Amino acid sequence: MTYAAYELWKTTPLTEPPVLSVVIPAYNEAERIVPTVGAIAAFVSGMDLPWELIIADDGSRDGTPDLCAALGLANLQVLRVPQNGGKGSAVRRGMLAAQGRYVLFSDADNSTPIEELAKLLALLQSGDYDVAIGSRAATGAEETHRSPLRRLMSGTLRTIVRYGLRVGVRDTQCGFKLYTHDAARRLHQAQTLMGFSFDLEILYLAARLGYRIAEVPVAWVDAPGSKVDALKEARRFLKDLVRIRLNDLRGVYANT
Repeated sequence: MTYAAYELWKTTPLTEPPVLSVVIPAYNEAERIVPTVGAIAAFVSGMDLPWELIIADDGSRDGTPDLCAALGLANLQVLRVPQNGGKGSAVRRGMLAAQGRYVLFSDADNSTPIEELAKLLALLQSGDYDVAIGSRAATGAEETHRSPLRRLMSGTLRTIVRYGLRVGVRDTQCGFKLYTHDAARRLHQAQTLMGFSFDLEILYLAARLGYRIAEVPVAWVDAPGSKVDALKEARRFLKDLVRIRLNDLRGVYANT
């Protein structure tokens, strides 16, 4: 990355459609969002492509959207809502607002370093895939600082997903996923789950619709300050798995 490339992105609004949109859902992320924005802006600005950054705030009460807006970045858009609607809701709003040919969803804690984007983007640009997902379960992935309990829970849930939904990927929940624009719009328009396990529904729909999905091993660090209650979300995850199956049986996805 050259500083000149970052400065141009920071100060000059795009005059052409972006090749890449980066969507970050955020809820009360005032302590972590600025370093994440900085890391993403520094890396992506050096990729020599027009791009936009979208912060999809989810009704934060700690000033997160104002903090992002105050950065004064010409190609940063902050989406605001008056109240919390769930992570899936925030991601959906960001995805439907994105204009890029490729659209990345990345968590606000930057647990998967933005440098991993290059591997996913190369796969989509090859034309062989419609969706590329970062994976902590694929051969070659690296996990750091994850507790034994969370490893056990993740492994159990992955097994349930494998046999319960037959999605075809091992890690549905890593917060680092890249889509073509058309796939992102079609999948998130059909989305019905607005909580933590929205990824599960999106990938179920992607497989159901015949999208070509690449599961890519990535580095992942369990960042401090997570707001996820693992046990609580595991229970919701199982309920949502059943809900997805019922949705399909009832024809909810029939017109997708």
